[in-house]
This record gives sequence, C-alpha cells and structure tokens, in this order.
Amino acid sequence: MSTALLFPGQGSQKVGMGKALAETFAAARQVFEEADDALGFSISAICFEGPADRLTLTELTQPAILTQSIAVLRALEAEKGISYSATMGHSLGEYTALVAAGALTLADAVRLVHLRGKAMQEAVPVGQGGMAAIMGLEPEAVQALCDEVRGDEVCAPANFNGGEQVVISGHAAAIDRAVAAAKGKGAKRAIKLQVSAPFHSPLMQPAAERLSVALGEVAIQPLRVPVISNVEAAPYQDAGRVRALLVAQVTGAVRWEESMKKLPGMGITRGVELGAGNVLRGLARRIVEDLPVVSLSEPDDIRNWSN
Repeated sequence: MSTALLFPGQGSQKVGMGKALAETFAAARQVFEEADDALGFSISAICFEGPADRLTLTELTQPAILTQSIAVLRALEAEKGISYSATMGHSLGEYTALVAAGALTLADAVRLVHLRGKAMQEAVPVGQGGMAAIMGLEPEAVQALCDEVRGDEVCAPANFNGGEQVVISGHAAAIDRAVAAAKGKGAKRAIKLQVSAPFHSPLMQPAAERLSVALGEVAIQPLRVPVISNVEAAPYQDAGRVRALLVAQVTGAVRWEESMKKLPGMGITRGVELGAGNVLRGLARRIVEDLPVVSLSEPDDIRNWSN
C-alpha cells in the first residue's frame, strides 16, 4: 500500500489539541518542546490550554496546527512506524508537508508560519477584506462570478476545495456583491466566512514580500519524497523550487481538488491525515471516492494504527 500524508490548514485548531498526545508519547512531547524553544514562547500551552481567542489568532494558529501535526507524525513513527511516498498540505499545511518531506526543519517551519500569520494579518487593515464559500457552482462559474462583480476591486477564487465548494477572497465590498449574486447564478449556498483577512488573494502581496525575505534566510534540504504544491497542484521534489512556490502560495489559490486527483496517478492507494480534525478526509470523500483516507490525531489513533 502506497501512502500520502495529508496535513490540515487553518480552521482545524481546537483548544486541548496535542495535550493527550504529549502526555502519552515522548516523541510528541519533544516536538512541542522544540517548537516552544524555536518560537521563544509556549505554543504548547496555547494548544493545550487556550484560551480559544488566542489559539484563533492567525499568527498563533499557524504554528500551533503545524506543531500538532508533526507531533502526531513523530509519535506514529516512534510507536508503530509509517512509510509514505508523498506529502501534501492545505495552505499552511504545505509547510508541514515540507517538514515531513525533510525540506524544512521543525524549528524553521514554526518560525516561518508564525511570521506568515503575522504578515498575512497585517497586509490588509481589519474590515477591508473578506472571504466567502460558494457551494454548488463549478470552478469556472465561480471565476466568472468574481469577474462580473469585482469592478476595480479584488475578488478571486482562493481555495478550490472540491465537491463544488470554492472559497473566494478579496475586498469586503466585492465579496458582499459576489455573495448577493451567487444564488442568481445557480449556487446552492454562498456564505461569508468569519476570517480576519482575505487570504490567498492578490491583497496578500505585502505578506508575500515579507515571507520571501524570511525564506531567503532559511536552509532548504533535499526532499525525501515529492510534495504536491498548492499553486501548481503537481508533485515536485526539487529543493530549489520550495521558496518560490511558498511565496506564490500567499497570493495564489489553493488547488486542493486538483492536488487530490493527482494521487491515484502517482500510485498512491491511501491517504493519512495527520493533525487536528478530519476536514481533509471529508474533502477526499467528495473528490476521490475510491481513495481511502484515515485521520489520526489522538493517542488511541496511534495505538490502533496498522501500517
């Protein structure tokens, strides 16, 4: 059985994540300690104890989710072992995927996503940007909707999640216009998201520039397995491409549906979602029905694992 590791992005966090894992497995505990040391503050305490309003701050959510996912992976490797042929992650999860592939160290990755979260939050003043989920329209129809309502503002697809779910991002007023017009275009639902910034849109260019500088100061190691990038929806294993792809990801759309559809053609027969929640397993059911995906996050998940 050939396995791909899947890593979640922002929105999967919950207070208490990783606590039982760190109490049960030394390998997981070591990951949280390493992340705390790298950041200079206790991301483990924020994961384990909250409060929720701190855990949901973008600059803290991103390193928290990455740390939790790698803690699950390291515990699984230490207790049961796991072999895998590819990795991929949704938005911030692409950084986790690069850690799993050996391209980034955990310490560098948590520092990068901490900065990434701050830069993304600061790129657009609060209230000026927004995002919305459009359900029931094909990607091409969502793109046409954005083109029709944007005017001289930004309104663009940000996440192609699959199952006719596309998230759009841009100026708040343009997003409002898109939501209002969506049902008239045949959408089943159009819902504004409670997010703090217009992620994965051209409005994130200031964040992309800050991240580019930070990535230039980080060593990129050879990739042990291919990583499927968000912006190209294609596997790559060239360490020299990591920086450019991560910078492009800040303003570019997450092409998750296309990425998942690549797996069977790569010979992948199973996906394993590592970290908080099971969002990616749910998406997989709508995209590649015949590719089983399991979600692992708690000690019992690891105890019951069969490689």
